[in-house]
Amino acid sequence: MVMLSGPRQVGKTTSSRASAPDHRYFTWDRQSDRLLITRGPDAVADDLDLHTARSTSKSVIFDEIHKYRKWRSFLKGFFDVYGDRSTVIVTGSARLNVYRRGGDSLMGRYFPYRMHPLSVAELGSAELSESEIRGPVRIDRSALETLLELGGFPEPFLKGTRRFTNRWRRLRAELLFREDLRDLTRIQETGQVQVLAELLAHRAGQLLNYSSLAGEVNVSVDTIRRWITALESLFFCYTVRPWFRNVPKSLRKQPKVYLWDWSGAADAGARRENLVASHLLKAVHWWTDLGLGEYGLFYLRDKLRREVDFLVTRDGEPWFLVEVKSSASRSLSRHLHYFAGQLQVRHAFQLVFDLDAVEADLFEHETPVRVPALTFLGQLV
Repeated sequence: MVMLSGPRQVGKTTSSRASAPDHRYFTWDRQSDRLLITRGPDAVADDLDLHTARSTSKSVIFDEIHKYRKWRSFLKGFFDVYGDRSTVIVTGSARLNVYRRGGDSLMGRYFPYRMHPLSVAELGSAELSESEIRGPVRIDRSALETLLELGGFPEPFLKGTRRFTNRWRRLRAELLFREDLRDLTRIQETGQVQVLAELLAHRAGQLLNYSSLAGEVNVSVDTIRRWITALESLFFCYTVRPWFRNVPKSLRKQPKVYLWDWSGAADAGARRENLVASHLLKAVHWWTDLGLGEYGLFYLRDKLRREVDFLVTRDGEPWFLVEVKSSASRSLSRHLHYFAGQLQVRHAFQLVFDLDAVEADLFEHETPVRVPALTFLGQLV
């Protein structure tokens, strides 16, 4: 069984249905499907004709089933009895490991995958790489500029206009705060949560100050923490924590916040950093989900205010550093040099957005180096 999670309208359902042309599709958002699912696994199997001796294997997609209170026991019962006669794909717009009650009754029955917005590498080649780093690919600079301005969600990206993107983002926010937040959490103060979300959009790429946010929203710090956790589970935002091993006087607790839809970041510089963060998160999720190892995304900062935007780890060890700059006129960051030596990373990149792409494997460099953002992002996922 495959569990595919990701933000609303990122393409989970479309991709799932395209991967299994001859399939049956059930969604919790359709009343007739809800009634059938609540009758139990046997009722769904009857509808699929899985009880007959001559029945052939069926591809079955269950969409948004996590909104059903008993979804885990339903899937366990269905898979245990009919798994040998069906291929099951489960999709959801909330983290499918969050809304559990008790133990993980599905353990050993599924592989989880996380779907992300479009990336630079995907625009250069639709083929998924099964290695960590792709070879260099030729990508038009305009593709990066469109991603930066309109985001990586398929519909606004393909429409290609700011006007449509604004309307799409407003509708998505209504669904997120009026439906998903209501259906999947016990939070009643949806208006205040929406205010919090707007504040986070203006703080993309910054350290989270829970006390400051609590004062602005007029709730307790614990409430702010709980609401941010809910927004993370619904793929509105995500946090990146500091790496502190072998970093003297490092920050240890305070995370930075980023948006899944980086086009919603208020500041142009924050939008660039958010886009890079999202590309790196997509890469570490894909590499981990693919079984290549355990990968993580962190940032570096010490109490002397030395900072590098991102550290990617592989199997618990520092692998490469990334610092984001908008202009090639900036010299190579002293902090990048410092942390590269402190952590003994294999690669340290200063990404520059206004540098032209090069046809070279940037991961051949083993000393700190300035590189075109377009080329670097094209070598990821």
